Amino acid sequence: MKKHFYLVLLLFNFILAQAQTWQNKVHETVFKNIGEKNLADIIVYFKQQADLSGADILETKEEKGAFVFQKLTATAEQSQGRVVAFLENKHFTFQKFWIVNSVALKADMATIEALARFDEVEKIVNNPTTRHTLPSINALNAEDFSSSQTTICLPPDTLIKSYGYARIKADSVWGLGFRGQGVVVGGEDTGYEWTHPALIKKYRGYNGGMPVHDYNWHDAIHADTSKKGNPCGYDVKIPCDDNNHGTHTMGSMVGGTIGTNKDTVIIGVAPDAQWIGARNMDVGNGTLTSYAECFQWFIAPTNTQNLLPDTKKAPHVINNSWYCAPEEGCNASNFDILEKSMNAVRSAGIVVVVSNGNAGPNCATTSGPPAFFTKAFSIGATDSKDTIANFSSRGAVIIDNSNRLKPSVCAPGVVILSSVKGGGYATNSGTSMSGPHVVGLVALMISANPKLAGQVDTIQRIIETTALQLKTSENCGGVSGQTIPNNTYGYGRVDALAAVKKALQYKSTPTQDIKPAMVNIFPNPFLNEFNISATGIVGDVNVQVFNTIGQIVYTQKNNFILNPIITISLPQTPAGLYFYRIENEKTQLTGKIVK
Repeated sequence: MKKHFYLVLLLFNFILAQAQTWQNKVHETVFKNIGEKNLADIIVYFKQQADLSGADILETKEEKGAFVFQKLTATAEQSQGRVVAFLENKHFTFQKFWIVNSVALKADMATIEALARFDEVEKIVNNPTTRHTLPSINALNAEDFSSSQTTICLPPDTLIKSYGYARIKADSVWGLGFRGQGVVVGGEDTGYEWTHPALIKKYRGYNGGMPVHDYNWHDAIHADTSKKGNPCGYDVKIPCDDNNHGTHTMGSMVGGTIGTNKDTVIIGVAPDAQWIGARNMDVGNGTLTSYAECFQWFIAPTNTQNLLPDTKKAPHVINNSWYCAPEEGCNASNFDILEKSMNAVRSAGIVVVVSNGNAGPNCATTSGPPAFFTKAFSIGATDSKDTIANFSSRGAVIIDNSNRLKPSVCAPGVVILSSVKGGGYATNSGTSMSGPHVVGLVALMISANPKLAGQVDTIQRIIETTALQLKTSENCGGVSGQTIPNNTYGYGRVDALAAVKKALQYKSTPTQDIKPAMVNIFPNPFLNEFNISATGIVGDVNVQVFNTIGQIVYTQKNNFILNPIITISLPQTPAGLYFYRIENEKTQLTGKIVK
């Protein structure tokens, strides 16, 4: 009898353990957010996620973009099959993502349990709709500030302009002949009024004839999340702004000069750059999937039918004047959806500029993703006197217990004049306004030195090291405001002229202009081992060998002055193409070897 009792107890514990297994994959917020018709908005996150580290050793933006796209799509294709077949068999409407290997849908509890029981599924998280508080627009009087595509009426004897571009010395860069030409900037926001007189000639889809919106516009708003309707509608195929916020931010990036003589409107930091855009918010309401969808589109823009992705159409830099509020559902369970998406865009050679948030003036107020992420290039806001804005969020980051320093840098974001719907202009304040200044600066840098395209870390490092250092009496996160960087200004207020001058020197640095004579590989091709000798490299370096999918197959530290030749043995690796990288803080040498 006792034996049977123990058998029953073991069977009960086994069944209980199985139940706990699937339930442990489902975050508690999913159970709490069963809504209408007993359905929850969920994201099914797969265990297998793409390793994009191999993009680091590729030299050009085009190579990086193609590699990242291939790796992400192949990973999704390999692992989503059974789940997709299950959902198709049940006639579910769902959305597949490859930028972060996942599937999104509305599901009932029975379906959620069935999905959680798939071995390839790591977790199921809530897909919250979060409200982004948009800054208010302070429009100028229509009778004083009306416009058309060719003319603009301004108050008499008045020069109307934004101080922002002049404060960061963008106009001095224009004097050198660099105005953003040859560079494409992107933005994901509330949409854009592409016909605005300050923007129409800068839109990549317009050259004076019939507009082409394929590869230049994407709408990730597919349904009414605000429950109030939308003035643009949904899944629109022509750029539209349902708020004003997006049009204002784009004007600060590329807005042209309108008017003649002293009756002139000047708003954009990079007035000769082109722009493309995506809508990721429904009158301010965004979801994890609407944000991730736009990140995905920027890696490989598609036509307006969401077909035929092309990484060659990707922008050089994108603006992100939005956040996903933790108090409204973005939490530790789903942070990685956005973080992996953002990092994938960076791996594809695209600079991602992020507004740091408007929760200041207290310390530790950088709390909304993506601003607090490790690799986020987060921008605080300063005024016309280079003083931190009261609203600008400060570090340190405590939401993930990292105590990470934020922001990265600051830029003008108080009473910024830019374009608004209806062909008009208005002032706005917020870190939403400071971020676009830095996007424009990136465009100026790449315009000055096209070899910087795709070099995300280098571009960010140049901007940080050339910023006007600003100190404060505020001491946040245990970091003195008298040190650089600090948790109020980061590295300081960006300086476009200094950054562009340093960008022009990039071609002569070891990380960019690698001479074959500096490193010698022999034999190449090799059978089981090869040798590396190098000259002109100072200090300790890390030597790594990667296969074609980015996996590290060998790593070693070396000092070529003390040890001029090292031998690398790879007897177990298959024949084929490999890449080497020799790197320290001052040097990065890459090349190809064949086994």
